[in-house]
Amino acid sequence: MSLNKYIQKIEELFPEMVEWRRHLHMNPELSFQEFKTTQFIYDKLLNWGIKSKKSKNDHGVIGTIEGSKPGPTVALRADIDALPIQDQKNVNYASQKHNIMHACGHDGHTSSLLAIAKILQENRSELNGNIRLIFQPAEERHPGGALNMIENGALDNVDVIYGVHLWTPLQTGIVSSIAGPFMASVDEFEIHIEGEGGHAGLPHETVDSTYIGAQLVVQLQSIVSRMVNPLDPAVVSVGSFHSGNSFNVISSLCTINGTVRTFSDEIRAHIQKRFTHICEQVGIMYGAKIKLNYFNGYPTVVNHEEETNRFFNVGKKDLMNLKIISSPLIMAGEDFSYYLKKVPGCFMFVGAGNEDTGMTYPHHHPKFDFDESAMRNAVQLLLGMTLDYMYVN
Repeated sequence: MSLNKYIQKIEELFPEMVEWRRHLHMNPELSFQEFKTTQFIYDKLLNWGIKSKKSKNDHGVIGTIEGSKPGPTVALRADIDALPIQDQKNVNYASQKHNIMHACGHDGHTSSLLAIAKILQENRSELNGNIRLIFQPAEERHPGGALNMIENGALDNVDVIYGVHLWTPLQTGIVSSIAGPFMASVDEFEIHIEGEGGHAGLPHETVDSTYIGAQLVVQLQSIVSRMVNPLDPAVVSVGSFHSGNSFNVISSLCTINGTVRTFSDEIRAHIQKRFTHICEQVGIMYGAKIKLNYFNGYPTVVNHEEETNRFFNVGKKDLMNLKIISSPLIMAGEDFSYYLKKVPGCFMFVGAGNEDTGMTYPHHHPKFDFDESAMRNAVQLLLGMTLDYMYVN
């Protein structure tokens, strides 16, 4: 079955896709709080006759379109949660909720998958197999929503899975992916330093937690620069540093938070080991108590080679209106990685930036927005991958 059959239907559905997206954009919900978003999706699927169920605690929806002919089950995933950011865009569809907005394109992912659901449900009599629709909560917040969706049966009897991310650093009309490691693992660290406070004029009588924290930040940066092979990408970033509240008091307490990003399990484990050693030794050196809490977050997104080859083949064969490129490694993380650990699949980026309309703000920015026409491309890409797997695989 050719993708061309659905191009006109995508065009006809596009105004509805924009309407859905803007409704979701105006009514965002944070991770693990997506009650109304879940109900919105659930009602759409039921209205179209798609067998669906809400996942645990009513966060997220799992739907199944049953084809009339035997064949594989292809899973398609969209994330649905928003971020704790105040929307600063001057548009009529800006978020109506204080300090909550869709600042990463998840509203577009959801709308794109809804369009695919409607199209394939209307043409289920021609499907050689089934479609599993995964509308996943809590991609933005650890431990993420993917594992709960898997526990709720999202991947039961699934043969392959695909997902996309609307990506404003790429211009609309470009799609990209890469085989193997694609997006980084995402770990978090929290360091508590306990010294002995005192008068700022008598530093020799104290154990200065602020000074020790500053030294620790410098030492942690040496992990990547001096303890990791320069050919192995890795990032250690301190995001927050809190100590003291007065100009003339040496604080006894200091807290440091940050993130570690890598692309291999070996480097990931190595950096964690070095973290532990450095914290222990700096504490000994300055006579402070240092407690390290290290949290392993999402693993690396690793695309399967065969399915990534399918991405490039489908692009050349069916997506003549799009530019298909190989992606560089991306230091951002994604819990789509958990699905790829269970079944073969491919995660792909769909360009959604537009310099002409000023849609160039980065993801997670208060003025983030994307070119809505990119949703057409996301639908085309996911449909192309699905049909190719069902009929060419």
